[in-house]
Amino acid sequence: MDISIQDINSVDKEIIITAQREDLEPKFQEAYKKYKKQIHMPGFRPGKVPINIVRKRFGDEIEQEEVSKYVQEVFEKEVVPEYEPVGEPQMLDLVWEDDQLEAKFKVGMRPEFELVDLEKIEADQLVHDVSDKEVEEELERVLEQQGNWEVVDEEINESSRVTVDAIPVGEDGEPDQENKAEEVINLNDDESEQFRDDLIGHKTGDEVDVEIGHDDHTHDFKLVVKQVEKPHPAKLTDEFAKKQSDGEAKNVDEYKSLLKSRIQNYYDQSAGDLFKNEVVDSLVDAHNFEIPEVFMEQVLNQYVQRVQQQSGGELPESFDMEEFKENMSERAEHDARWFFINEKLQEKFDDIEIKPDDIDAHLTAQAAQYGVTVDQMRNMFAQNPQQLENLRNSIREDKVFDRLKDVVKINEIDKETYQKKHDDKISK
Repeated sequence: MDISIQDINSVDKEIIITAQREDLEPKFQEAYKKYKKQIHMPGFRPGKVPINIVRKRFGDEIEQEEVSKYVQEVFEKEVVPEYEPVGEPQMLDLVWEDDQLEAKFKVGMRPEFELVDLEKIEADQLVHDVSDKEVEEELERVLEQQGNWEVVDEEINESSRVTVDAIPVGEDGEPDQENKAEEVINLNDDESEQFRDDLIGHKTGDEVDVEIGHDDHTHDFKLVVKQVEKPHPAKLTDEFAKKQSDGEAKNVDEYKSLLKSRIQNYYDQSAGDLFKNEVVDSLVDAHNFEIPEVFMEQVLNQYVQRVQQQSGGELPESFDMEEFKENMSERAEHDARWFFINEKLQEKFDDIEIKPDDIDAHLTAQAAQYGVTVDQMRNMFAQNPQQLENLRNSIREDKVFDRLKDVVKINEIDKETYQKKHDDKISK
């Protein structure tokens, strides 16, 4: 048996496994003995069919199966430890002819590169202190959400809730009454924006022509206004404060303080997540190296699996695999590049330790998030070693970002400036 490697490029390699019959003969003999016990043929007692007949009748199938097993075994025991390939290896060819075996794999190797000077990396950091005005706006939203609706004979405005009959309009311009559907539209919701301008100013009984959709996927509807409601916000009382906070706040002032704390925590958490994204983008932009094709394909396949999971286990009928992968190739290259950069960072910060207190803190946070006890969460992780390893990797990555905060140049900017920079980046 022999293993050779040929370069396709700096990161993609072709692994060639060759072997002779003598290398595989012991496996063939074991297989023949195994199948001999299972084969039933007329004229022979069960398990007593001569080996030469087993070989003659079933030899090709048995040997081909053993060849496949042998190649997989050699790859896992010899190739993987020696070359440490990344990504999902691709079988290019497998030939077993004239007692000669040749198997070819396309594999990816880790790209060789050096980390840039981290002190030259810049990242924006959102800094925002929640104002009393923001607390009041959130309070208004909560009061409205917890209030009720009153049917009114008034014109529709931006805060109205409107019940309509939505009637499709055919290509001939005629309403399709058989397929009409009653819909409730809350004009205060973001998803109702496309109806807002068309409905505002109308009253119960009015008919409104609307176009729903975007680009070349638009549909005409006639909306018949059946009912208009206006909101009645709940009253802000000490009792309301207690109920909404599950007893954390005893009165209105304490509830406002609690709201401010929650909003601030949200911004702080968001700022942390956004900082990570900023650092990742900056590091990816600062490093240029080839990505193994098989690793790129693995990342793209993970995206496909995510779509499949989100669609209930099956891909949508209209899903175009090739088009999807082409559209996601830039994102896949970004994520793949970050994977290898992250590995280098963890090598650089090799003194990072994951202590029991780190795991306990994450378990406590997740227990609170899912409404279970810490012991229940701990038992769940204990029963799933892979999930525990994923948790450790997540903690380790968080610690890498903590180290990066001490090294990279951080530009602290306010919410408005951050949002503008974000919008400008998207528009490019």
